[in-house]
Amino acid sequence: MKKIAVVSDSFKGSISSEEICGMVTEETKRFFPACEVVGLPVADGGEGTVDSFLACMAGEKVCIEAAGPFFERRMSFYGRFGETAIVEMAAAAGLPLVGDEKDPARATTYGVGELMRHALEQGAKKIILGLGGSATNDGGCGAAAALGTKFFNSEGNAFVPAGSTLSEITKIDNTETKRILNGVEVIAMCDIDNPMHGLRGAAHIFAPQKGADEDMVRLLDRELAALDETIAREMGLCVADLPGAGAAGAMGAGAVAFFGAALKPGIETVLDTVHFEERIAGADFVITGEGRLDRQSLCGKVVIGVARRTKKAGIPVLAVVGDIGDGIDEAYNEGVSAVFSTNRLAIPFSEAKLRSKQDYRLTIENLLRLIQTMQ
Repeated sequence: MKKIAVVSDSFKGSISSEEICGMVTEETKRFFPACEVVGLPVADGGEGTVDSFLACMAGEKVCIEAAGPFFERRMSFYGRFGETAIVEMAAAAGLPLVGDEKDPARATTYGVGELMRHALEQGAKKIILGLGGSATNDGGCGAAAALGTKFFNSEGNAFVPAGSTLSEITKIDNTETKRILNGVEVIAMCDIDNPMHGLRGAAHIFAPQKGADEDMVRLLDRELAALDETIAREMGLCVADLPGAGAAGAMGAGAVAFFGAALKPGIETVLDTVHFEERIAGADFVITGEGRLDRQSLCGKVVIGVARRTKKAGIPVLAVVGDIGDGIDEAYNEGVSAVFSTNRLAIPFSEAKLRSKQDYRLTIENLLRLIQTMQ
């Protein structure tokens, strides 16, 4: 065996993508010392996205001061890769940043816009915006305001809308933002297909984990519906039902409306950016994986995204996952050669996560032992 590639998502709450790449590399060198191992950690747009890209390609982490979820000034960051900037919205508007002070009614994405603006001022011609892990429900209005969009209320006063004040917007002036983003490509990484509002929308599905009770959920949903109507009236755009519009407190909808962004699956964006096909050329096989492979994975998460690309190259794909759900037969048609679970004892996740690293390593060891006997 001369070359393998490792392109795995993290096992949420137990193993990071970087740790997976490291374990596969170590075990491979034990059995095949001369084998080249190409490790490509991936993330879905949430916390850790910038670090995953930095582990895959040459770049730098740019640290600057930006607004946090409640406008407090704090150190934040984005990744710079030549003329491409990768902005992880969780770095400025992430749920972990609020601690016990969860309040999506007033949390803002303003700091995300500040990160984008700094990247543009430093010469970025392309921005990849990671949508995920947010504490917000402002439809991206805060970020747009930081990039020059002006929101006016009925009295003609400009203000920065938050989750509970979106219905106060009567006029939107996006002129400055368009000027700033002229000639800039914006891609929003998004791995969900939820709409902007409604029973499957941002508020009903995601706001409870951000601290919203039932009354607040209903309020936030009404506010997003009002924003949808205002965007349609003021900007002539219909964004509410775009797949992924409800991502990150409806930041998906806002990214399209205010930044002209394209909503793309996170894994597709990652694979394009790291030049996946070039990196895996000549590999004997590719190892991929995620915490659980099930029907939802078939919508285009990491395993399926990797398998589709790798299938075109005629390279076998081995999926090493934490657990396996029912109804995954289609994965084989998409290019997955075989699926292996690391949950050797068939125990609940609460128990399995405590031993997931040792079980992952042992699974890889056994796979390599099998391959060794076939050489």
